[in-house]
Amino acid sequence: MKAKNSGTFIMVQGTSLLKATGLLLLFMLLIFSISGLLTSLKPQYRLMSSSVNQAATNVNGELLYQLMGWENHHFLSVEHDWTATPKLTNLVFKLSSNINLNDPRSLLGRELPGFYEFDGKILVAGEGTNYTNMPIESAPPLEIMKAEREASLQNLDSIENSPNENPPSTPGQTTGKRKVVYVYFSHNRESYLPYLKGVTNPNLAYHSKINVMKIGDHLKTSLEDRGIGTTVNTTDIQANLNKKGWKFWKSYDESRPVVQAAMASNHDLDYLIDIHRDSQRKPQTTVSINGKSYARLAFIIGGKNPNYEKNAKLAKSLHDLLQKKYKGLSRGVMIKNAAGSNSIYNQNLSENALLIEFGGVDNTFEELNRSADALADVFSEFYWQAEKVNQDIEQSTKKQ
Repeated sequence: MKAKNSGTFIMVQGTSLLKATGLLLLFMLLIFSISGLLTSLKPQYRLMSSSVNQAATNVNGELLYQLMGWENHHFLSVEHDWTATPKLTNLVFKLSSNINLNDPRSLLGRELPGFYEFDGKILVAGEGTNYTNMPIESAPPLEIMKAEREASLQNLDSIENSPNENPPSTPGQTTGKRKVVYVYFSHNRESYLPYLKGVTNPNLAYHSKINVMKIGDHLKTSLEDRGIGTTVNTTDIQANLNKKGWKFWKSYDESRPVVQAAMASNHDLDYLIDIHRDSQRKPQTTVSINGKSYARLAFIIGGKNPNYEKNAKLAKSLHDLLQKKYKGLSRGVMIKNAAGSNSIYNQNLSENALLIEFGGVDNTFEELNRSADALADVFSEFYWQAEKVNQDIEQSTKKQ
């Protein structure tokens, strides 16, 4: 009698599970159908369609395999550990609402205006990097953008370009007259609080004179010390935005033609580096290496650009070299691909384009210059190794 009841229970349980799976698939089909109908009737409903499309990305091969396994247990008999059954309630909630219970940003990112700027994916995490301390990009108030209320400056004696602490005696190789690296600044007025008198709010850390562009000067010197010809563009992108009456988020639209013009006039340019400053505070943006303080670096890749994978590969290579020689200096490689964000960052112009966050609002130029030297050190190692590989390929091709 007990065996009979047990068999009945198994049969009932299997039937219930099958019904639940069928209802889930029917529910998803209904949502997609309604979304498609609304989108075709009214263009303003396309945001909903985008959200449903994002939800569909959660239905991966592993999930489909599990769904089939619930009906036919033969699929779960393979060695791959896919037997862990996802919680049905969490699964239905995630697919229907596009909210991941394990990541509250999926809810907040759509409910709070501008919160998508905190969103992103960590491709490679540096030491201590997680989703609570990713780089933040905050727009300045209008009066700051127009430089109508600029802070007085302080501590200027400490920002003179310090020499490269560990320059090579003579560069073993050189690009000669060729300028192969292009440094520019889409958010050129991003500044640092230690130099802005009376300013403590990170959202006000902007200045037309003392800003991230000073990092470019030091990075150029450090790269050229290692034989790598570098050009630094000092266009005041923010001033151009002000003249056109454009909002801050149009910065990349303004810097794009600047970069395109440089590429058209100099076909030797191979690497594009857009330098920014994070809005995070000092504990997240500073590291001590061999008793010296450095401003940490973060590599940002635009997930919407067609060069995404190659840009990310370059960033990961530099991150790995930094981790080997300057442990903890890199915060990692992050992908930005949120709805409403730019997520291209001009990186579709080149397979070797990077956006690098240099420190945060509390860092000093002493720390920033050390980081520029470290970046130049590992970049030159990467560059000359890549050049050697290219030369070997060319020689091999000629012999054939």
